[in-house]
Amino acid sequence: MKRKIFEDEHEALRETARNFLIRECGPYNEEWTKAGQVDREIFKKAGEAGLLGFNIPEEYGGGGAMDDFRFNAVVVEEFAKFDGAAPGLSLQNDVVAPYFVHLANDEQKKRWMPGIATGETILAVAMTEPGAGSDLAGIKTSAKLEGDHYVLNGNKTFISSGINSDLVVVVCRTNPDPAAGHKAFSLLVVERGMEGFERGRKLDKMGLKAQDTAELHFNNVRVPVENLLGQEGMGFYHLMQNLPSERLSIGIGAIAGARAIFEETLQYTKDRKAFGRPIGTFQANRFTLAEMATELDIAEVYIDRCLQGVLDGELDAIDASKNKWWCTELAKRVIDSCLQLHGGYGYMNEYRVARAYTDARIQTIFGGTTEIMKDIVGKSLGV
Repeated sequence: MKRKIFEDEHEALRETARNFLIRECGPYNEEWTKAGQVDREIFKKAGEAGLLGFNIPEEYGGGGAMDDFRFNAVVVEEFAKFDGAAPGLSLQNDVVAPYFVHLANDEQKKRWMPGIATGETILAVAMTEPGAGSDLAGIKTSAKLEGDHYVLNGNKTFISSGINSDLVVVVCRTNPDPAAGHKAFSLLVVERGMEGFERGRKLDKMGLKAQDTAELHFNNVRVPVENLLGQEGMGFYHLMQNLPSERLSIGIGAIAGARAIFEETLQYTKDRKAFGRPIGTFQANRFTLAEMATELDIAEVYIDRCLQGVLDGELDAIDASKNKWWCTELAKRVIDSCLQLHGGYGYMNEYRVARAYTDARIQTIFGGTTEIMKDIVGKSLGV
């Protein structure tokens, strides 16, 4: 069935994204993969192409489409389909920029948003710590208010864009009282070059080789009170407000990427012959292909319903959690089946399916593990 959620203006952006990837990213795949990060200039080029900031008000250089997540979706889908290294625009557009859109005061918006919209300012969010992942309440990074500055201390890990980022939204404990519960946390914006802010190791991952992921260290970093994002003590609630868009984005990318691998695999099963005929004609393989095609279609229907929910102001954390766990787990199964259909060639890195297998594996973990997503859904059922 033809998808009906997108309109002409969204499809125009999709075409722009495709051309951008081929022209600006394709030639640098090997270079960026070997370096373990993309050239930061690619973010500026993405801004010039109109692929950044469509959820930022026009007065700050953005597109002003704050409530139309379909623009985000088409960019996510095209980047997920692309076979090569590319910048993490989803992190910029879908994960971190909304914190500035929804929480920044007028002065902060004037100071930061123009650079975010153009790609001159690269964003990251620092939640995970060596001893605290899905359990955000276990965060130990602390910030003590001293006069007109917060003194920030702690360590973060698995931070996407950890090397390239210019502004890092740091989740920290501003109230040491254990009784404070979820009201113990705040969000501070740490800027590149602040004294005591150090980038640690660029982490060696099994997949997504060109995406810089790093450790971050904060040693008595003096963060001005003007860099408090949102309200002190409300950091946990600010996170909960913004996580649904991140999780929806991950689900969208997972299915788009899996769809691309499926389509390549389908063609492979038509071309590859065994025992004198195409391997796709064997009943077991034909059934596997039929199952994948059906499940991908079903997942896209739910994604499109969630996108409509965003437009209608109805999408909540429960729906986003359902989308995230189901779509990422399905993508993992689909890509695994596609690799199996490729046989020994599927294990070779020269074949896209092999690279997709390792790239996709993180999707059931970051943005909230499958287990956490199911727990959120389960609690909503009253159990």
